[in-house]
Amino acid sequence: MPVKQQEGGDMAEGQKWTIDRIGGALGLVVAIVGAFVAIPFAALILLVLGLVAGWGYAADTHVRVIVSAVALPVMAGAFNAVPVAGGYLAAIVTNIGAVAVGAALCIMLMNIYRRFVSA
Repeated sequence: MPVKQQEGGDMAEGQKWTIDRIGGALGLVVAIVGAFVAIPFAALILLVLGLVAGWGYAADTHVRVIVSAVALPVMAGAFNAVPVAGGYLAAIVTNIGAVAVGAALCIMLMNIYRRFVSA
């Protein structure tokens, strides 16, 4: 009997590569690469990719995203104490924090919009 392969590789059944998932994945890639290479307008790119990623977060994850947006940039400075790689690690965490800030902004704007539309 042949074995049926899952579509989509390692993703769980029912999950697809949507625009918001692609935005989040690209944000992670830009955050890591941006720690090693100067990318023009990196902060803007990270923010926009975060906005795109934030569009698809389920309501039960909103608080975690907003807390991450606040905590990541604050905690990034702790990595500077690590010899050799600390600066790179701090830059990566700071950049991921920028993506989280974009996602949190998108979540907050959507919540404000829904509040006024439903009223």
